[in-house]
Amino acid sequence: MTSLVEMRSIVKTFGGLRAVDDVSLSLESGEVLGLLGHNGAGKTTLIKILSGVFAADSGEILVSGIPAHIRSTRDAKRLGIETIYQSLALSENLDAVANLFLGREICGRLGFMNEEAMERQTILAFERLRLRMPRLSDLVSSYSGGQRQAVAIARTIHFDAKVLIMDEPTAALGPEETSKVAALMSELSKHGIGIILISHDIHDVFDLASRVAVMKNGRVVGVVRTAETTKNEVLAMIIAGKTLG
Repeated sequence: MTSLVEMRSIVKTFGGLRAVDDVSLSLESGEVLGLLGHNGAGKTTLIKILSGVFAADSGEILVSGIPAHIRSTRDAKRLGIETIYQSLALSENLDAVANLFLGREICGRLGFMNEEAMERQTILAFERLRLRMPRLSDLVSSYSGGQRQAVAIARTIHFDAKVLIMDEPTAALGPEETSKVAALMSELSKHGIGIILISHDIHDVFDLASRVAVMKNGRVVGVVRTAETTKNEVLAMIIAGKTLG
Protein backbone atom coordinates (compact mmCIF):
# COMPACT_ATOMS: atom_id res chain seq x y z
CA MET A 1 0.00 0.00 0.00
CA THR A 2 1.10 3.57 -0.70
CA SER A 3 1.78 5.53 2.47
CA LEU A 4 -0.18 8.70 3.12
CA VAL A 5 3.12 10.48 3.76
CA GLU A 6 6.66 9.23 3.31
CA MET A 7 9.72 11.20 4.35
CA ARG A 8 12.95 9.84 2.86
CA SER A 9 16.47 10.68 4.07
CA ILE A 10 15.52 14.14 5.34
CA VAL A 11 18.42 16.36 6.42
CA LYS A 12 18.28 19.82 7.99
CA THR A 13 21.25 21.72 9.39
CA PHE A 14 21.53 24.98 11.28
CA GLY A 15 25.12 26.16 11.08
CA GLY A 16 27.20 23.18 12.15
CA LEU A 17 24.27 21.41 13.87
CA ARG A 18 22.42 18.60 12.11
CA ALA A 19 18.99 19.05 13.66
CA VAL A 20 17.55 16.31 11.42
CA ASP A 21 20.02 13.70 10.26
CA ASP A 22 18.98 11.33 7.45
CA VAL A 23 15.46 10.69 8.79
CA SER A 24 13.03 8.38 6.99
CA LEU A 25 9.51 7.99 8.34
CA SER A 26 6.08 7.05 7.00
CA LEU A 27 2.49 7.69 8.01
CA GLU A 28 -0.40 5.51 6.89
CA SER A 29 -4.00 6.51 6.20
CA GLY A 30 -6.04 6.52 9.41
CA GLU A 31 -2.95 5.94 11.56
CA VAL A 32 -1.91 7.75 14.73
CA LEU A 33 1.89 7.85 14.84
CA GLY A 34 3.48 8.98 18.09
CA LEU A 35 6.71 10.97 17.86
CA LEU A 36 8.79 10.90 21.02
CA GLY A 37 12.16 12.20 22.15
CA HIS A 38 13.81 14.60 24.57
CA ASN A 39 13.94 18.33 23.85
CA GLY A 40 16.47 18.85 21.07
CA ALA A 41 15.90 15.37 19.63
CA GLY A 42 14.83 16.87 16.29
CA LYS A 43 11.13 16.06 16.31
CA THR A 44 9.97 19.71 16.19
CA THR A 45 12.31 20.49 13.30
CA LEU A 46 11.11 17.39 11.45
CA ILE A 47 7.43 18.30 11.67
CA LYS A 48 8.21 21.90 10.74
CA ILE A 49 9.77 20.57 7.53
CA LEU A 50 6.63 18.56 6.82
CA SER A 51 4.40 21.55 7.60
CA GLY A 52 6.43 23.93 5.44
CA VAL A 53 7.95 26.14 8.14
CA PHE A 54 11.45 24.95 7.19
CA ALA A 55 12.72 23.61 3.88
CA ALA A 56 14.78 20.43 4.05
CA ASP A 57 18.40 20.68 2.91
CA SER A 58 18.09 17.29 1.23
CA GLY A 59 15.79 14.31 1.08
CA GLU A 60 12.35 13.72 -0.36
CA ILE A 61 8.74 13.91 0.80
CA LEU A 62 5.99 11.92 -0.92
CA VAL A 63 2.28 12.49 -0.32
CA SER A 64 0.13 9.56 -1.45
CA GLY A 65 3.12 8.30 -3.41
CA ILE A 66 3.66 11.55 -5.33
CA PRO A 67 6.81 13.66 -4.74
CA ALA A 68 5.82 16.85 -2.94
CA HIS A 69 7.68 20.16 -3.00
CA ILE A 70 6.95 21.76 0.36
CA ARG A 71 8.62 25.17 0.61
CA SER A 72 6.00 27.03 2.63
CA THR A 73 3.05 26.43 4.95
CA ARG A 74 0.83 27.30 1.99
CA ASP A 75 2.35 24.39 0.04
CA ALA A 76 1.67 22.06 2.98
CA LYS A 77 -1.93 23.21 3.38
CA ARG A 78 -2.50 22.77 -0.34
CA LEU A 79 -1.44 19.14 0.09
CA GLY A 80 -3.82 18.69 3.04
CA ILE A 81 -1.13 18.86 5.75
CA GLU A 82 -2.27 20.89 8.76
CA THR A 83 -0.65 21.54 12.14
CA ILE A 84 -2.25 22.23 15.50
CA TYR A 85 0.35 23.68 17.85
CA GLN A 86 0.01 23.64 21.61
CA SER A 87 -0.97 27.34 21.55
CA LEU A 88 -3.89 26.40 19.18
CA ALA A 89 -3.62 29.82 17.43
CA LEU A 90 -7.21 30.73 18.26
CA SER A 91 -8.48 34.30 18.64
CA GLU A 92 -9.94 34.45 22.14
CA ASN A 93 -12.07 37.51 21.39
CA LEU A 94 -13.92 35.81 18.51
CA ASP A 95 -16.57 33.11 18.46
CA ALA A 96 -16.19 29.57 17.09
CA VAL A 97 -17.48 30.46 13.60
CA ALA A 98 -15.03 33.35 13.20
CA ASN A 99 -12.18 31.14 14.41
CA LEU A 100 -13.08 28.34 12.04
CA PHE A 101 -12.90 30.65 9.01
CA LEU A 102 -10.18 33.01 10.26
CA GLY A 103 -8.36 34.26 7.16
CA ARG A 104 -10.52 32.08 4.88
CA GLU A 105 -13.92 33.74 5.26
CA ILE A 106 -16.78 33.09 2.85
CA CYS A 107 -17.67 36.31 1.04
CA GLY A 108 -20.43 37.21 -1.38
CA ARG A 109 -20.16 39.01 -4.71
CA LEU A 110 -19.86 42.44 -3.08
CA GLY A 111 -17.14 41.28 -0.70
CA PHE A 112 -19.30 41.09 2.41
CA MET A 113 -18.91 38.06 4.67
CA ASN A 114 -21.64 35.44 4.36
CA GLU A 115 -22.13 34.80 8.07
CA GLU A 116 -25.09 32.50 7.55
CA ALA A 117 -23.10 30.19 5.26
CA MET A 118 -20.15 30.15 7.65
CA GLU A 119 -22.36 29.30 10.62
CA ARG A 120 -24.05 26.51 8.65
CA GLN A 121 -20.70 25.01 7.66
CA THR A 122 -19.40 25.30 11.23
CA ILE A 123 -22.36 23.27 12.48
CA LEU A 124 -21.69 20.63 9.81
CA ALA A 125 -18.00 20.49 10.78
CA PHE A 126 -18.87 19.83 14.42
CA GLU A 127 -21.52 17.28 13.44
CA ARG A 128 -18.95 15.46 11.30
CA LEU A 129 -16.80 15.07 14.41
CA ARG A 130 -19.84 14.17 16.51
CA LEU A 131 -19.27 17.18 18.74
CA ARG A 132 -21.70 18.99 20.95
CA MET A 133 -20.41 22.51 21.44
CA PRO A 134 -21.62 25.52 23.44
CA ARG A 135 -23.50 28.26 21.62
CA LEU A 136 -21.57 29.26 18.52
CA SER A 137 -22.04 32.92 19.42
CA ASP A 138 -20.02 32.50 22.64
CA LEU A 139 -16.45 33.77 22.60
CA VAL A 140 -13.78 31.08 22.44
CA SER A 141 -12.31 32.56 25.65
CA SER A 142 -15.28 31.05 27.51
CA TYR A 143 -14.58 27.52 26.18
CA SER A 144 -12.79 24.82 28.12
CA GLY A 145 -9.38 23.52 26.99
CA GLY A 146 -10.93 20.48 25.33
CA GLN A 147 -13.53 22.59 23.53
CA ARG A 148 -10.79 24.87 22.18
CA GLN A 149 -8.95 21.81 20.89
CA ALA A 150 -12.19 20.79 19.17
CA VAL A 151 -12.47 24.16 17.41
CA ALA A 152 -8.85 23.94 16.23
CA ILE A 153 -9.39 20.38 14.96
CA ALA A 154 -12.69 21.24 13.27
CA ARG A 155 -10.97 24.13 11.47
CA THR A 156 -8.35 21.86 9.92
CA ILE A 157 -10.83 19.15 8.99
CA HIS A 158 -13.23 21.60 7.37
CA PHE A 159 -10.46 22.62 5.00
CA ASP A 160 -9.85 19.00 3.96
CA ALA A 161 -6.82 18.03 6.02
CA LYS A 162 -5.45 14.59 5.13
CA VAL A 163 -2.55 14.76 7.57
CA LEU A 164 -2.87 16.34 11.00
CA ILE A 165 0.21 17.16 13.08
CA MET A 166 -0.76 17.60 16.74
CA ASP A 167 1.75 19.16 19.13
CA GLU A 168 1.06 18.22 22.76
CA PRO A 169 -2.75 18.15 22.27
CA THR A 170 -3.52 16.99 25.83
CA ALA A 171 -1.06 19.21 27.70
CA ALA A 172 -2.75 21.08 30.56
CA LEU A 173 -5.99 19.10 30.10
CA GLY A 174 -7.67 17.11 32.85
CA PRO A 175 -8.51 13.39 32.49
CA GLU A 176 -12.07 14.00 31.25
CA GLU A 177 -11.04 16.48 28.57
CA THR A 178 -8.08 14.32 27.57
CA SER A 179 -10.49 11.45 26.94
CA LYS A 180 -12.62 13.74 24.76
CA VAL A 181 -9.61 14.71 22.65
CA ALA A 182 -8.73 11.01 22.37
CA ALA A 183 -12.27 10.31 21.11
CA LEU A 184 -11.86 13.10 18.55
CA MET A 185 -8.62 11.59 17.30
CA SER A 186 -10.30 8.20 17.00
CA GLU A 187 -13.09 9.78 14.93
CA LEU A 188 -10.51 11.44 12.66
CA SER A 189 -8.81 8.08 12.11
CA LYS A 190 -12.11 6.58 10.98
CA HIS A 191 -12.20 9.22 8.23
CA GLY A 192 -8.76 8.08 7.03
CA ILE A 193 -6.90 11.10 8.37
CA GLY A 194 -3.32 10.35 9.41
CA ILE A 195 -2.18 11.93 12.67
CA ILE A 196 1.34 12.61 13.88
CA LEU A 197 1.20 13.04 17.65
CA ILE A 198 4.09 14.87 19.34
CA SER A 199 4.02 14.45 23.10
CA HIS A 200 6.21 14.22 26.17
CA ASP A 201 3.59 12.03 27.85
CA ILE A 202 4.44 8.42 27.03
CA HIS A 203 1.18 7.25 28.63
CA ASP A 204 -0.92 9.39 26.27
CA VAL A 205 1.06 8.17 23.28
CA PHE A 206 0.48 4.52 24.20
CA ASP A 207 -3.23 5.21 24.67
CA LEU A 208 -3.61 6.99 21.33
CA ALA A 209 -0.97 5.76 18.87
CA SER A 210 -0.63 2.47 17.02
CA ARG A 211 3.06 3.10 16.29
CA VAL A 212 5.76 5.13 18.01
CA ALA A 213 8.86 6.68 16.44
CA VAL A 214 11.66 7.70 18.80
CA MET A 215 14.17 10.41 17.90
CA LYS A 216 17.49 11.29 19.51
CA ASN A 217 20.21 13.68 18.30
CA GLY A 218 18.34 14.32 15.05
CA ARG A 219 17.96 10.67 14.07
CA VAL A 220 15.14 8.13 14.29
CA VAL A 221 16.50 5.43 16.58
CA GLY A 222 13.50 3.13 16.32
CA VAL A 223 9.89 2.71 15.18
CA VAL A 224 7.77 0.19 17.09
CA ARG A 225 4.15 -0.86 17.38
CA THR A 226 2.65 0.00 20.75
CA ALA A 227 0.92 -3.40 20.86
CA GLU A 228 4.27 -5.15 20.52
CA THR A 229 6.37 -3.22 23.04
CA THR A 230 6.19 -1.68 26.52
CA LYS A 231 6.47 1.81 27.91
CA ASN A 232 9.70 0.85 29.68
CA GLU A 233 11.23 -0.35 26.40
CA VAL A 234 10.30 2.89 24.62
CA LEU A 235 11.59 4.93 27.56
CA ALA A 236 14.90 3.05 27.30
CA MET A 237 15.03 3.97 23.58
CA ILE A 238 14.50 7.63 24.42
CA ILE A 239 17.28 7.60 27.01
CA ALA A 240 19.81 5.24 25.37
CA GLY A 241 19.16 6.30 21.79
CA LYS A 242 19.02 2.78 20.41
CA THR A 243 16.60 -0.10 20.02
CA LEU A 244 16.70 -2.91 22.53
CA GLY A 245 17.90 -6.41 21.86
